[in-house]
Amino acid sequence: LGDLRIMADPDDPGIHIAATQGAPPLTVFLCDVRNTDGSEWTGCPRTLLRRALADLKEAGFGLDASFEHEFLLSGVPGARKIPFSFHDLRAAQAFCGDLVSALGRAGTAPEMILPEYGAGQFEVTVKPTQALAAADRAVLVRDITRDVARLHGVSATFAPIVDPTAVGNGVHVHFSLTGPDGGNVTADLSQPSEIGAAAGSFAAGIIRHLPAICAVTAPSVISYLRLTPHRWSAGYTAFGHRNREAAVRVCPTVDLPGRDRAKQIHLEFRAADACASPYLVLAMLVRAGLEGLRAGLPTPPVCPIDPADLSAEEAERLGIRRLPDSLPAALSALTRDEVALSWLPEPMRSAYLGMKRMEMGMVEGLDPAAMCARYAAVY
Repeated sequence: LGDLRIMADPDDPGIHIAATQGAPPLTVFLCDVRNTDGSEWTGCPRTLLRRALADLKEAGFGLDASFEHEFLLSGVPGARKIPFSFHDLRAAQAFCGDLVSALGRAGTAPEMILPEYGAGQFEVTVKPTQALAAADRAVLVRDITRDVARLHGVSATFAPIVDPTAVGNGVHVHFSLTGPDGGNVTADLSQPSEIGAAAGSFAAGIIRHLPAICAVTAPSVISYLRLTPHRWSAGYTAFGHRNREAAVRVCPTVDLPGRDRAKQIHLEFRAADACASPYLVLAMLVRAGLEGLRAGLPTPPVCPIDPADLSAEEAERLGIRRLPDSLPAALSALTRDEVALSWLPEPMRSAYLGMKRMEMGMVEGLDPAAMCARYAAVY
């Protein structure tokens, strides 16, 4: 019962989606979902992130972030689907050029697009910015990419995995803590992990609540076909330094003379995909990080190898656990973690859990290939 409104900031000039391939230009607005009297509605994901960032600011920090997206492009004439190949980049050059132009005009600050490891897979990256704007950019990247693909007569899908036997599409969330002046305060190059105490506590909070967080960051049934060991995704609650199998890792930096490595140091969360709301992903990461900051948790031990190759004794010593292996297991972990569950206020909590249960029912009985095809058509 009742009603809601989507409301844009009255001072927002809108985002320009340029005309391309015969399609007219369009101006769009990113909105909050509000009550009819204009007050905040607690079920709005964008509002949830804004509130989390306000609490982080009270703790003395901000957050800069960037979403790194992978997607599969199909229907490109002449493509041979060779990983990382110049050939496939050239085959898709008209699409890639129009995409970068459209993303730039929409204000997402694109950095690059390149062919990735999977057959027909591409990766698109944008520059980091303040966290709420970063989530806005993630929404725009997905919709603009699919729109430009449609206008070129090809298809782009961000589904976590399209073929159960092949590589999946991840969303790697890069982020850094910032100080009152907006500068990066993540680094402490004297430490083995190269991050400071505050960033270490923030990462430790994420690791502590990671099994529950997965229900939001990897929220589809097929997310767990991808979120397995040896897929360059994340199968464990591991913290790593330049380790692609870690769920949270310190990213590599450019060590050339004249480059300030401390300004480059940041963290990457790898247990996410594009079935998730960017706003909810960042909200859960911020809330978990805040728990770590408030508790003064120490920086997690660095996992030196692929966590799947650790002995049981080594994994226990490092505090590394296997992540949920299915959406039902992730939802169970969320409902058991009272702290993490509290980050989803009503009515969002009951609505989210209800929608996930309905989603599981919609694909019940389908084999993995059929499930992947169903999700690929949607995402």
